Amino acid sequence: MQMPYVTTRILRFGDCDISGTAYFPSYLNILNNVNEEFWEVLGWPWHDTIWKERWGTPTVHLSCDFSAPSFFGEELTFEVRVLRVGRSSVTLAHEISCNSKKRWSSTQVLAASDLDKHCSIPWPADVHAALTALLPAAGTAD
Repeated sequence: MQMPYVTTRILRFGDCDISGTAYFPSYLNILNNVNEEFWEVLGWPWHDTIWKERWGTPTVHLSCDFSAPSFFGEELTFEVRVLRVGRSSVTLAHEISCNSKKRWSSTQVLAASDLDKHCSIPWPADVHAALTALLPAAGTAD
């Protein structure tokens, strides 16, 4: 996978308020769908990790900055970058734009989690290696 990972989403009627402006909770739902796609392209589709392997990647920290409004029918471009890989976490940077104009950005920390014990776990070795390979300069942090 190349960095940044890039995908697009159309703002649907249900993503917007009565004025046609994107509603921020919908942004977060769309972001979650982009994350699901990212993990699938990386080789770990959630339907396998959740149901078969019994681990997940819940969000443990999220910050967002909204730069300009988006509107019903617009196509948003999502760029996802891996900023940091820890023993059981990964920090992602999201840049969201429309026609090359920034709309919002987010920094998100996901944690590897045992879905039966409800606690963090170290990344499986192959997942850790795949995430580390996406760092701008090879390296990990705790």
